[in-house]
Amino acid sequence: MLLSAILMLLASALSSPASAAPAGKVPSQRVRNFIYVVPNGFGPASQTLWRDYINIINKNGTELRPNSTATELDRIMIGTVRTQSFDKFVTDSAAAATAFATGHKTHNTGVGIDSDVKPVASILEAAHLEGFKTGLVVTSRVTDATPAGYCAHVMDRNLEVEIASHQIGQKHPLGSVVDLIMGGGRRHYQTQRPGRNRTIDLITWAKGQGFSYAGNKRELGVFSRDLGKVPLPFLGLFADSHMAYELDRDNEKEPSLLQMMQIAIKTLSDATMTGKEGINRPKGFFLMIEASRIGHAGHANDVAAHIHDIAMYYQVMSFLRKYAAENPDTQILSAADHETGGLTLATGYNPAMLERANHTSEYLERAFALYQGQDRATYLRNVILPQYGLLSASDKDVKKYLDVLKRDGISEMGSAIRRDFAKSAGITWATDGHSAVDVALYGFAAGDKAYSQMKASLGPHADNTQLARYMESALGVSLNKATEALRENWVKFEGYGGKGGK
Repeated sequence: MLLSAILMLLASALSSPASAAPAGKVPSQRVRNFIYVVPNGFGPASQTLWRDYINIINKNGTELRPNSTATELDRIMIGTVRTQSFDKFVTDSAAAATAFATGHKTHNTGVGIDSDVKPVASILEAAHLEGFKTGLVVTSRVTDATPAGYCAHVMDRNLEVEIASHQIGQKHPLGSVVDLIMGGGRRHYQTQRPGRNRTIDLITWAKGQGFSYAGNKRELGVFSRDLGKVPLPFLGLFADSHMAYELDRDNEKEPSLLQMMQIAIKTLSDATMTGKEGINRPKGFFLMIEASRIGHAGHANDVAAHIHDIAMYYQVMSFLRKYAAENPDTQILSAADHETGGLTLATGYNPAMLERANHTSEYLERAFALYQGQDRATYLRNVILPQYGLLSASDKDVKKYLDVLKRDGISEMGSAIRRDFAKSAGITWATDGHSAVDVALYGFAAGDKAYSQMKASLGPHADNTQLARYMESALGVSLNKATEALRENWVKFEGYGGKGGK
């Protein structure tokens, strides 16, 4: 009884207005451009893993004498963000994206809707209505939950063809709201409707509405080679599903997240600097970037894939920090949608082991499946396992993997290999899903005053819905006004149901 009373008093004190995190403190100076970066699935342990790994790689300390120093990310950390959804302590990506894009909590699997299942506008849509240029750059399918949260309104994140039709304006109540879209997901733009004798071809439809389109890096280069930018509106779909993990990416076929982001910024920046007659435009741009595959690696429990996609996220953030320093009318925020995998760095932890991997497990599973030779054991031991960093697998290990393959299939064999590689580095995973832990919030604004205001508004701890409200204030747009416009033109949802994805 006494403990219950103490806890109730403590909860009351912590939730009082005096101690609550500020929920919408208005920056005194508005900005022209805002860039929000989502390192999907990037939790506190991932931050530690990256710091230790990059220090080891840069010869700052050794495995026996670790000497990890703060990274550029550590130096711009504002605080932490809680991630729970309206109906679950552990959020899914759809509810999380809806929260930090619209400022509203919703049910897991819901996209761009509030807890009453009504459509709510995102910061991207609000910016579009006020004359800002807008962009989405991801390494997942562009119809996946996070990008969908900025430009679609559906009951279930799995309605990806419907989401695609919203993205390019075919079925969106406000028409086309995204000027630039880059990522994977071609299969949901060109697909056969289940049970219907008709093909959906949204790429052709988008071209008919004035979109320029690129389906691979070569085609992207045709547009961007000379000026480093593409014409607007622009649609780039560089993979049938998700783009490759960074560790596996073929640089001749797919652009990196950094390359796509640089093209996006150059394009949106130039489009908002001058009009056709050279007249300065007052509005800038809003850009959302997602390092999507960090979280996919967490779902797969693939630490090799995880660390290399984190490395790409770090490059993106390093570039953006320099860009914002040189363009003080631009602000940057970055927070994950949730942690993925329950990553644990325990006794025996040694991140140096991760440098041994040359490919992800996903890539090597495909390579092994294509092997037509007779000696699978030797091929597994001498070719596949060393590529994943397991350099000295024993006969017992190889037999174990082949037994799993025979009994449960190649996917489960890959899981066993991933577990053993992680174990060799002292790393374990608690789940192949999400966890409820808080995630880090990073931010940058040029000038001590602007950065102090950002930290005062959002640090040391914030709810994910506060991020949308901060961006709303910084850009001087209205989410409520945009929601009113959205609902005025609303068409009923296409059903509700289905299981939430990862």
